[in-house]
Amino acid sequence: MLNATVLIIDDDDDILLSARLFLKQQVKQVITCKSPKEINILLSKNEVDIILLDMNYQKGASDGREGLYWLEHILSIDKDYVVILMTAFGNVELAVKAIKKGATDFILKPWENEKLFATISAASKLRESTKKVKKLEKIHTSLHKDMTRGFEHIVGEADGIKQLQNTLLKVAPTDANVLILGENGTGKQVFAYEIHGNSQRKNQVFMHVDLGSLNENLFESELFGYAKGAFTDAKEDKPGRFELADGGTIFLDEIGNLTLPLQAKLLSVLQNRTVIRLGESKERKVNVRLITATNMPLNEMVAKNTFRQDLLFRINTVELVLPPLRKRGTDILLLANHFMQVFSAKYHKEIRSLNHKAEEVLLSYKWPGNVRELQHVLERAVIMSDGKEISEEDLQLSPQRFAQNAMPDEMALGEMEKMMVQKAIDKHKGNISKAAAELGLTRAALYRRIEKFGI
Repeated sequence: MLNATVLIIDDDDDILLSARLFLKQQVKQVITCKSPKEINILLSKNEVDIILLDMNYQKGASDGREGLYWLEHILSIDKDYVVILMTAFGNVELAVKAIKKGATDFILKPWENEKLFATISAASKLRESTKKVKKLEKIHTSLHKDMTRGFEHIVGEADGIKQLQNTLLKVAPTDANVLILGENGTGKQVFAYEIHGNSQRKNQVFMHVDLGSLNENLFESELFGYAKGAFTDAKEDKPGRFELADGGTIFLDEIGNLTLPLQAKLLSVLQNRTVIRLGESKERKVNVRLITATNMPLNEMVAKNTFRQDLLFRINTVELVLPPLRKRGTDILLLANHFMQVFSAKYHKEIRSLNHKAEEVLLSYKWPGNVRELQHVLERAVIMSDGKEISEEDLQLSPQRFAQNAMPDEMALGEMEKMMVQKAIDKHKGNISKAAAELGLTRAALYRRIEKFGI
């Protein structure tokens, strides 16, 4: 049986009945209708793969003009629809004209069932091939940034990190939903990618979605997609991130930032495993592995009714809590040496080590920005270094910076984050783009923090 939905449009009840009785044994779903005027409604409610379209509807008509008109109309909705024209009045000139206008094939009535099945089978293969190519093109566009930058791997020997790695190796081969918790910069995306890389889906898409940077008005169109004409700038159909991740893994970062209405919409998709594009009513099935992450206290938010408890149950089958860098001991030096090697290669330098004083400085610093801050410090140090080792001067961790960051571990995360945001803004004299880049945030995410902290 072919995995295809076939729509048959013909004004002859006998044709519709005979085609439906034969094809329902050969394809996944058969839909029939007598009037092409129903095309818009049927295509908006169903995910149709192949359309069998009669060429004449008015009594006595035999020139095929109506069929050609509706062929053009269907292809204006989506140029990738596979349309097979049917007529009892066949001629070579009409067939050539139909193919030039975009028809996939042409079949004469009455047909032989073997011929009809062969035509439908070839059309189904064409449709599958077109869908795969189209999906790959969309994925390439959406993931270009991630595909070119590459990913870090987990580096560390602290007990907490080893335990997390053991849990990761147990969870990764399953399809269990994973929630990753931790402060900003602790490596939540790195862990998410490691889960994907050790899963059964490793050869499929890893789709990273930063929910913190998504405008509320764009949430549905970005995640679930939209149909042509759904809004002013919707000039073509566009699949959402869930569709693009079909068969692979979708990583929803900063999930704690979602408002309650958006949480409800996301929960519906996760429960039903289907998405509905804006401007459509038909459901599209999606098969994705879900990983989410946040630096926010979701259990406290549930208690305050700012995060849905049913959504929390759905996303945290397994929960990973990443430790802050200041609690990872000598992992700081392991990571520093790792970044030193990466950036030495990137900037074509022959830096081989950190001197003893530089190591002491790194171990003494509190790292409010965690691994991300360490990465930025080492990149800058590699750029500034003139020798074959990195000194404490290259690190540019001044006494003033130490004084401001020598805070007790129990200091609230919000206070540390506020201080970092304020420092970055002051340093760059109010330039939001530069401040956001230093903090590893998008402009939208930084604006939200400015509003949150009243800066």
